[in-house]
Amino acid sequence: MLYLLLAIASSATIAVVMRLSSRVVRGNISMLAVNYLTCLSLAALYARAQLFSTPLPDLGLTVGLGAVNGVLYLAGFVLLQYNTRKNGVVLSSVFMKLGLLVPVVMSVFLFAEIPTAVQWIGFVLAVGAIVLINYEKGATASTARLPLLLMLLAGGGGDAMSKVFEVYGPAEYGDLFLFYTFVSAFVLCLALILWKRERPDKYALLFGVLVGVPNFFSAKFLLMALGHLPAVIVYPTFSVATILAVTLAGICLFGERLRKLQWAALTGILAALIMLNI
Repeated sequence: MLYLLLAIASSATIAVVMRLSSRVVRGNISMLAVNYLTCLSLAALYARAQLFSTPLPDLGLTVGLGAVNGVLYLAGFVLLQYNTRKNGVVLSSVFMKLGLLVPVVMSVFLFAEIPTAVQWIGFVLAVGAIVLINYEKGATASTARLPLLLMLLAGGGGDAMSKVFEVYGPAEYGDLFLFYTFVSAFVLCLALILWKRERPDKYALLFGVLVGVPNFFSAKFLLMALGHLPAVIVYPTFSVATILAVTLAGICLFGERLRKLQWAALTGILAALIMLNI
């Protein structure tokens, strides 16, 4: 449970830093690239000798799963940007967060991790709370549904790859898996920067590092949590607890005010967290 709590704290930190960066950063893709560079550097420090001494069969599997994970990471970000323009912030945020459905469904049907009846109720309550906390009266309906679905699958698939590696990959090479994940995402991000001819500014570099540190540890602790707890508990708990932490940070640090529906959603999140961990 400690690893899961640390993953939640790291993920919430990412959101707070991203909120601060939105005021000054102009090159979002450049910031993302620096974030991935920071992540792969930290992963290399943890992997150390494994970078040069991993047996070929284990190395091939680790590189392959990491590369797929990196592609999904960047695809989720690009699709989030696209959907925000086409479908608005609200729908995009809801679908991105509902990506938790992918690893949960996968864990139930592929890995036979069956929640208890109370945990099923907690899971349904968590999904409802995610929709409710992002609800805005009069929000524009979706005009591009396929990109929303693709974003949900990419974001959820990226999360699910940690479980895939935990089941099929060599457990002792978790840091190496993260290294190749972030190498893949970084290389693709560089290609995107060159294509868009984006020039990084000093704030993009600074906040890229500030995002990258908690981003790496969020991925690392989530992978470690999956080694000790069922995925059907880890993923929904990670998602809704992060939302709870970020919302409370918004209230305390940025003076945000919640509507009645959002307070109801927070209550639902608390109830869901209790049920998921019974």
